[in-house]
Amino acid sequence: MLPSEADLQLLFARLNNEHFQGAAPDCVISYNERFSNSAGRITYGPRPLLIEISPRHLRKYPESLEGTLLHEMIHAWCYDRWRETGHGARFRRKMRDCGMDSIYHDLGSVRSLEESGKRYVLRCEQCGFEALRRRKPGKPASCPRCNKRRFDPRFPLTIYEILDMKPIGTTLEIKQTAARKSSSFGSS
Repeated sequence: MLPSEADLQLLFARLNNEHFQGAAPDCVISYNERFSNSAGRITYGPRPLLIEISPRHLRKYPESLEGTLLHEMIHAWCYDRWRETGHGARFRRKMRDCGMDSIYHDLGSVRSLEESGKRYVLRCEQCGFEALRRRKPGKPASCPRCNKRRFDPRFPLTIYEILDMKPIGTTLEIKQTAARKSSSFGSS
């Protein structure tokens, strides 16, 4: 049985004292059943920050709870101190300080509860950033990679609507096609 969300907050407080001397920013910890390829996620923005944990992963790997939460707490700490959101040098250094040796969780993936309801892709044509959305944006949006601070009309996101999901092949077929192409170049 998984701990309650209140117990997750207590675990957060303990880890904050042990690894951050109480300096990690306040976060709300909750479960998110929709996660299938991620054990945890942090959402940056207004305080408090939100850390979501996949209960489906934790039912399969209950021993990974503390490491998953600590990983997301390091993200929160780096964001609070330096506005860094990735797995950069400071993040990796803090991970080592906390006794963790890899930024990756080898938890595999779990089956999605349902097919994605995402209907729109928002894409930055300049840097290639993409985000899936359930609804079409109600107001102008710009690329968060090209300008992290606020809306910037120089970096608009193009909206693509996903109309049909149909299988077009497998990744194995891609590898076979590439092998055929490379052998045809050598035979001429």
